[in-house]
Amino acid sequence: MTESIQPEKSHTMATPAFDEMYTAKGEVRPHYQEYERWLKTQSDERIANKRAEADLIFRRVGITFAVYGDDAGTERLIPFDTIPRIIPAKEWKILEAGLRQRVTALNMFLTDIYHEQKIIKAKIIPPEQIFQNDQYRIEMQGVKVAGDIYAHVAGVDVVRAGEGEFYVLEDNLRVPSGVSYMLENRKMMMRLFPELFARNRVAPVEHYPDNLLENLRSVTPNNSDDPKVVVLTPGMYNSAYFEHAFLAQQMGIELVEGKDMFVEEEVLYMRTTNGPQRVDVIYRRLDDDFLDPLSFRADSQLGVPGLLSVYRAGNVTLANAIGTGVADDKSIYPYVPDMIRFYLDEEPIIANVPTWKCRDPEALKEVLSRLPELVVKEVHGAGGYGMLVGPAATKAEIEDFRKKLIADPAKFIAQPTLALSTCPTYVESGIAPRHIDLRPFVLSGSKVSMIPGGLSRVALREGSLVVNSSQGGGTKDTWVLER
Repeated sequence: MTESIQPEKSHTMATPAFDEMYTAKGEVRPHYQEYERWLKTQSDERIANKRAEADLIFRRVGITFAVYGDDAGTERLIPFDTIPRIIPAKEWKILEAGLRQRVTALNMFLTDIYHEQKIIKAKIIPPEQIFQNDQYRIEMQGVKVAGDIYAHVAGVDVVRAGEGEFYVLEDNLRVPSGVSYMLENRKMMMRLFPELFARNRVAPVEHYPDNLLENLRSVTPNNSDDPKVVVLTPGMYNSAYFEHAFLAQQMGIELVEGKDMFVEEEVLYMRTTNGPQRVDVIYRRLDDDFLDPLSFRADSQLGVPGLLSVYRAGNVTLANAIGTGVADDKSIYPYVPDMIRFYLDEEPIIANVPTWKCRDPEALKEVLSRLPELVVKEVHGAGGYGMLVGPAATKAEIEDFRKKLIADPAKFIAQPTLALSTCPTYVESGIAPRHIDLRPFVLSGSKVSMIPGGLSRVALREGSLVVNSSQGGGTKDTWVLER
């Protein structure tokens, strides 16, 4: 196995994007035909009124996200598009199988690196890629977690390119967000256009909170018949606070902050009006560094002093586990297909995007020679920040990134600029194709399960490939057809 995974063939921006609704000949794909027949009967005025109604309801409910450093205000509405992204049942079965396979291997990888380290001994992954990774937690070495599950909730970003092939763009295993928007988007579409759901057999998604709670209860560490599960939030100023509160409410469990809990004799308790109550499982929406000021960042006011001691004693389950981030780091991403082969003895069902690891001198040389046509990402970056989209960048931006790459190549990976698939979207000029991705959510506990669908994000700017809400992206309802 060579150190650098070199792309052999890629579907770049030179290739026309695959459209989810229309073929290259302009014909409506079979799974969109019922929707397209309905759309032809709708007046522009009705659609415009329904879009305005959606915006108004979202604002009333408070479905917003915070943008740090945004001078225009801390809260912003995520644009919602009323044209759904539709996936036929046959395609979903492939996606579901591929994502179950991938997340199973990632959980096996995390168990391995914190215990026997077989994959390192087999020289599949260089040890420095793990042990020098900022997300690797030495405190977790040898710690037994319930069911050997580290990533209880995974949000895997999937894109299409070429003739419609699916690729995994990245794995989100730390505190993946967005599922509340998936649920609210469906609720909104059913409210605005109930007739569509009578005409199309769309798989339901509203049972996700029940599945999530069942999943969390299945990994209680002390075999309690009635485990106490809570959602831990950093507080109302966090960018995803709406989702934290939403999921706690939907699951019927407590939303807590670190100050609401305390540790006594390696057991975690929550303060209640009826006195202390033991906590068994925490669905935490708080980064590792802030969980326990006695073990990680001493200045953290968000966590619970002594929480790590409870965790190490096996008296609480954290979802997701401490140290999970090492598996979703972009420097580890190129090795996931090898993990699948190593742990499962299977070929990956869904491929990675071809990737150059810039720490490799030959790969760096290739990347530097092709910067204007590549996407370059920081290995610890997120949210669309810290990246270069070569075809959309100015010469000055490219040269600035060139200096960063030369100065510290290990901080970056590079990929071809894929022609992400497009989906018809309402924009100011009418209906036009816009690039999209998909974040399905995979739950791991006593079993691995998925809700049919996910969060479809759309880049609303013409030609843009960046779908993140922090970068001006919007969302769509995702329909998986049951036939």
